[in-house]
Amino acid sequence: MENKQVYHHDLRVIGQSLEAQSINVFELKCEMGRYLVNGTPEKAISLVGRLRQWRSHGRNGGTLTLSYDAQEIEGLERLGRTRRSKPGGLPDFYNLSNLLRTLGGYLEAKNAQLLRIQKRPLTVTLLYQNDGGHPHVEDRTIASFYEIFIGQHDKRAR
Repeated sequence: MENKQVYHHDLRVIGQSLEAQSINVFELKCEMGRYLVNGTPEKAISLVGRLRQWRSHGRNGGTLTLSYDAQEIEGLERLGRTRRSKPGGLPDFYNLSNLLRTLGGYLEAKNAQLLRIQKRPLTVTLLYQNDGGHPHVEDRTIASFYEIFIGQHDKRAR
């Protein structure tokens, strides 16, 4: 691969953005230096939550298409840096931002080029190209990435 992409950073930031918008099930595509995300915000349970969601997403609550380029990711990174907690502690694996960071690190370790991620409540499908340009599809449970998450956290802690 010509340019080795640093996915763990970009995907963590995108995960924080999606968490803030209550989007947990989505499709993410990586195209021409941009990440495109199609997802539907989860329905709020409380009345206050529904009002908040209505104000931020409009009345329809339908599918959102979001686009992230390098400049937007850096701006979101600056915002997210102020909100981080537990600098030395083990983060929650099931937070979307941590899952996406783990997937990014997994792809980097394979020296793979991300094409698409489909995130569902309990599973994730990765579509990527390897060094030789051959496409690969992995359909796995989210929990199957936990050991990778722990290994990546231990590396960052050192």
